[in-house]
Amino acid sequence: MLSNLVGSEGGKLFAGSALVAGPKGDVRGRGPLWEEAVVTATVDLADVTRARADMPLVADLEVMAPHLASSLEAVRHRAPAALRYDGPSCGPTVESPRSPSLRRAAKKDSPGPSAFPLVALPSTRQGPTPLEIDPKLTTDWLTEFIREEMAQRGFHAAVIGISGGVDSAVTTYLAARALGPKNVVGVRMPYRTSSAASLEHAQLVIDALGICAETIDISRAVDGYLEHVPEADGGRRGNVMARMRMITLFDLSAKYRAIPLGTGNKTERLFGYFTWHADDSPPINPLGDLFKTQVWALARHLGVPNVIVDKPPTADLVVGQTDEGDFGISYARADELLNWLLSGYSAVDLIAHGFNSDEVALVTKRVESTHWKRRLPTVAMVSPTAINESYLRPVDY
Repeated sequence: MLSNLVGSEGGKLFAGSALVAGPKGDVRGRGPLWEEAVVTATVDLADVTRARADMPLVADLEVMAPHLASSLEAVRHRAPAALRYDGPSCGPTVESPRSPSLRRAAKKDSPGPSAFPLVALPSTRQGPTPLEIDPKLTTDWLTEFIREEMAQRGFHAAVIGISGGVDSAVTTYLAARALGPKNVVGVRMPYRTSSAASLEHAQLVIDALGICAETIDISRAVDGYLEHVPEADGGRRGNVMARMRMITLFDLSAKYRAIPLGTGNKTERLFGYFTWHADDSPPINPLGDLFKTQVWALARHLGVPNVIVDKPPTADLVVGQTDEGDFGISYARADELLNWLLSGYSAVDLIAHGFNSDEVALVTKRVESTHWKRRLPTVAMVSPTAINESYLRPVDY
């Protein structure tokens, strides 16, 4: 019997689907996905008896003894092993079957040697787990994640900043599935230098899903501050825009009694390619553990318009800016390298496997230099009840 939790806890989603299986692994009963249920099955005790006879590992001594005696007799007359292992061992020291004392015992007790063969199984797996995802299962998983996380906080509606890019489009499609279109508010927040195509592509998402929508032009709010710092370069100006958009989303969340949903993907987060306390501020983020290439795969499955999926990704903060232009590497290549690094392979390992050393250095530097952006503020501990240190709720463990 396999029991499983249902629901979300600290970002970890439990799918339910508890099951009862027979002794050979055949499923006798299965509970529903995502819902609480009690699974029952009628057990034929004869199955247990047969299993104990067929599988000595689960047998009691009485049933197992005849099979064990037969197995030992076969081993006593087995031919010498063709393979030999002389390498190091781990764990408690066990005398080799080829050691003098065991050879003497074998010679005394049986007519032939009793060495066991060593079978070397070739390993076919190289590298980390592939980046390919099951888009249908991922869609169901993230839909339930949004639904559960919203319910735990006592909210039924979400606001999402729709930029016209693939990340915000996928988040909106998932939210509409989880909460219903009427409980999703898509917000377009153009600045005066924003691409007109971004507004059009965002409208495609709004129209396709039938969600509620607002358009808030942030130009005057941003310029009201920037006129006091005329020396601000493009990066600073972009950060001001990003933070103004987040102010807008959180204010509208109060209006609609909704929660802002994040849209940042795993590649951006690892690269630190977001404005701190802006793009990363929403308390729920369904895409945060998906690489950019996986988001594209999910977008195609969900039916996001091709014009959005196929266009070069951009933050649209500076005219002509693209993500990959800022990175100096494509998303596809970056995701491949990140997948290896996150699976425990070092930069030296990656180069040994044939990856370009300059690309490895670029990706490694970006990840290592932006850890601070992925953490909550560091608080000095001056008491034995520091939040997130000593003061923890069960869900925080």
